[in-house]
Amino acid sequence: MKIALISLGCPKNQVDADVMCHALLKAGHTTTADLAEADVIIVNTCGFIESAKAEAIENILDACAHKQHNPALKVVVTGCLAERYQAEIRKEIPEVDAVVGIGSNTALPAILERLAGPAACPQECYGPKTDLPLGGKRVISTPAHYAYLKIAEGCNNRCHYCAIPLIRGPLRSRPLADCVAEARWLAGEGVRELVLVAQDPTAYGSDWGKNSICELLDELNRVEGIRWIRILYAYPERVTDEFIAALRRNEKVVPYLDLPIQHCSDRILKAMNRRGDRAVVESAIARLRAGVPGITLRTTLIAGYPGETEAEFDELCRFVRQTKFDRLGCLAFSPEEDTVAAALPDQVPEEEKQRRADAIMRIQAEISAGALAQKVGRTLEVLCDGVDEESGLYLCRSAADAPEIDGNVCIKSDKTLYPGEFYKVYIEESDLYDLYGSVLEE
Repeated sequence: MKIALISLGCPKNQVDADVMCHALLKAGHTTTADLAEADVIIVNTCGFIESAKAEAIENILDACAHKQHNPALKVVVTGCLAERYQAEIRKEIPEVDAVVGIGSNTALPAILERLAGPAACPQECYGPKTDLPLGGKRVISTPAHYAYLKIAEGCNNRCHYCAIPLIRGPLRSRPLADCVAEARWLAGEGVRELVLVAQDPTAYGSDWGKNSICELLDELNRVEGIRWIRILYAYPERVTDEFIAALRRNEKVVPYLDLPIQHCSDRILKAMNRRGDRAVVESAIARLRAGVPGITLRTTLIAGYPGETEAEFDELCRFVRQTKFDRLGCLAFSPEEDTVAAALPDQVPEEEKQRRADAIMRIQAEISAGALAQKVGRTLEVLCDGVDEESGLYLCRSAADAPEIDGNVCIKSDKTLYPGEFYKVYIEESDLYDLYGSVLEE
């Protein structure tokens, strides 16, 4: 059968889709990017927050709409939304032919075989969350020169606003040797930048009774062919001196971290069930900036958490101004079903939550623009991602820019630049999100 696979949400979900895709190809199926050509549309959903759920439902309905022109089309829903709302999807969207929980991803080839049979009937399949593979053979769905390496699944942090442990289960770290073996395979496939992903990468190995992220970085740094290693997310309470030393000694690990701190008020952090207070957050930031020269720090914040007072919001605004993160994202609090935070009293009205989030982002816009402006006149090493056909500009990234998250270093060049190659660039201009420059001759 010809399969269209839509994957939504985070890079971890994309890795799951890559493993699914490999299994389906091995079973003899083919893939297509054109939904109108597909015999089966698989929607690998995200269900983290309300906006992600809305996007997932929109994609499911769009897939089902193709049945009007192709009545034989089968629509399969998997991923986080399928895991979390097992009964609701089939009930509310009866056009869906199969709902597959994350623990049953490996059963997809068999499910498709049943759907193609003469006595096909709607399918539901939900294995234990722990049956979700941590690794396995996969395709590379990102551009050929960078790839995500999932090093763990699930989370033990139990933040009161977060549904991830409910959906994905407890922390399960992937064996170190397995991570390194996949990194070597990716390097052999032409990957130059390795992006480590997990809900909490700094907790890697703690389910074995030993925090092993530093050892993993040491091993990955030895993989030939990999030029950059990037860690997404580091929880402040796990930013130890040993971790900072590992960032510094492994030259392939780029000086870049996302510290998802969520807030700075001690009372709010405690209400969120975060493990560190403001002093822990500020210590992590100070030690990273002192120990890893030139490090780029970004963060995520939640505005309008239940009970957040105007004074605590003002405290958060002052913190953002004082700390000057290179990049920052702020979301209005989203009450997720079955989480502690959703049942808390003193819920902040929707309009007020959004007003606060927007105010934080206006403050950060000035800070981010100022940080980019300071790079004008400097020479940066960049990795070329490709060319923008509309503008004719080559889109590149420096070590300070994570793929699919941050801005670009935009280059106008008469010389052909090749995706996956590194270049030295002189920065001439900046705007709110991007840098602009020219390639230096070797």
